[in-house]
Amino acid sequence: MKDKSKVSSQDEEFMICFENCTLPPESFHHREHIKMSWLYLRRYEPIEALARVSEGIRRFATFHGKAERYHETITWAYFFLIRERIERMGTKQTWEEFATRNEDLFNWNDSVLKLYYNETTLASDLARKTFLLPDRQERSR
Repeated sequence: MKDKSKVSSQDEEFMICFENCTLPPESFHHREHIKMSWLYLRRYEPIEALARVSEGIRRFATFHGKAERYHETITWAYFFLIRERIERMGTKQTWEEFATRNEDLFNWNDSVLKLYYNETTLASDLARKTFLLPDRQERSR
């Protein structure tokens, strides 16, 4: 396990509420998904962080009657992008610094995943239930 001191008490409370499914669903959107991945990567080794993020989001969605909304490819793809960017930027940045320097991760309507995946791929049932590797040949806009 990584150093718990890297997570503030407010972030600790956020993580606990998420894990216990007591966080109101209207308070857990795309930005909070990204923050949860960022927090878990600060606390746990990557493989454990990925397991906790994906299981936590699946559990949270199911608890709130929206199990069908869990999408494994989207969850894992964002997780891997967040992980890469943390390593490129250095692990000392705050959440605010990370968010400011990675604004493209937060635009849900013009998702960064469009650079990596065809729309039909992400819309597929297979992508929803299992992680699919990127399938776009050209990754520039």
